[in-house]
Amino acid sequence: MDLSEIQKITAAFEKERGWDKFNPSLVFAHLIEELGEISRHITVEEGYKVIGLGHDAPSRAELAREFAQVMALLIQLANFFEVDLEKSILSELEIMKDRFPADKWSEHMKDR
Repeated sequence: MDLSEIQKITAAFEKERGWDKFNPSLVFAHLIEELGEISRHITVEEGYKVIGLGHDAPSRAELAREFAQVMALLIQLANFFEVDLEKSILSELEIMKDRFPADKWSEHMKDR
């Protein structure tokens, strides 16, 4: 299934529930909240937040759901603004190929 199809399915899902009526600012705030959940997993995994020293362990199984929620909310915003994500991403990748040459970046990142 391609991203355009996922966008259409998501739009139908939203419309069936009336979620397409939410203001984009609310959807965006919810998106930031879900990104925060992913951030929590990262900060625990990297040891910045320590389990048992003021922080509870996030469930690793929930991490995939957090990514899915972020993607769904991003798609909801794109649908509201009538942005074709698949087309936009492919176009942006072409721009980035010229802007960030692979040979120069792979050389720069070699010792990291």
